[in-house]
Amino acid sequence: MIGAFIAVYIGVKWNLPPTIHWIVAVLGGILGGALWALIPALLKAFLNVHEVVATIMMNYIAMYTSKILIQATIYDSVRQESKVVLETARLPNWGLDRLFGYNELNIGILIAIVTAIIIYLILQKTTFGYQLKAVGFNRHAARYAGINDKRNIVLSLIISGAIAGLAGAVIYLVPGTGMRLETKEVISPFGFSGIAVALLGMSHPIGTMFAGLFFGYIEAANLELQSWDFKREIIDIISASIVYFSAFSLYFQTFADKFFKWIAEKKAKKADRNPPGDDNGDSVLDVEEGGVEHA
Repeated sequence: MIGAFIAVYIGVKWNLPPTIHWIVAVLGGILGGALWALIPALLKAFLNVHEVVATIMMNYIAMYTSKILIQATIYDSVRQESKVVLETARLPNWGLDRLFGYNELNIGILIAIVTAIIIYLILQKTTFGYQLKAVGFNRHAARYAGINDKRNIVLSLIISGAIAGLAGAVIYLVPGTGMRLETKEVISPFGFSGIAVALLGMSHPIGTMFAGLFFGYIEAANLELQSWDFKREIIDIISASIVYFSAFSLYFQTFADKFFKWIAEKKAKKADRNPPGDDNGDSVLDVEEGGVEHA
């Protein structure tokens, strides 16, 4: 929400050359999201305030703050929403609209794909990514291993906020009529959709990318389903069902692993009690020694 406001503000108020206006607006959204996430990052790193509680509270603060800022700076009193961004601030199409026959298709999808690949490379191929994952699994063990846990907590949340700000900028800088920031007292639903996408993608950058495309495909089918007399809420029901079944699959996977491990341990104990070569439970060595003594 904060990233979207800053991007739209730059798109409405600033007069920049067309080649850089949209870039500056996107960078403004990234910076806004990063700075907003810095607050819960510092609370988590230095005061051990739980990040879920802190960020949920920050959502409400962001909602009311963005509402106040919209009304004070870029408010369209007739439509009761933000003003339309300048044409130069809208994301370019780069021919994707003609290629796929959809006027509002722009480079936002390319930005999302490139971002997912970059995050994957950082997490999987760099020392910094290894440190982030180590702190995420256990900050105390990571600190014992010599990793600066506070620095990595702050950086991880800043990166997350920057990506959220990027998403807000991409959503509201679309070509054509585009979307406008509203002043309703409602938290943006895109963040909660992102949680579902992350769960379905197993919290993996590449998996999240494909999960996002899948959820986008379902959402895009909304108008087509409504033309067949389906209710709008059916899309939410389908999305929620997918998340539930995904969570159940993880549960059954964990249960199956424990079950098969239990079976293997049971077989191992049985084999220890009844070694091969002796049906009475005596070892082969005991039988041979008994035979020698009898002889």
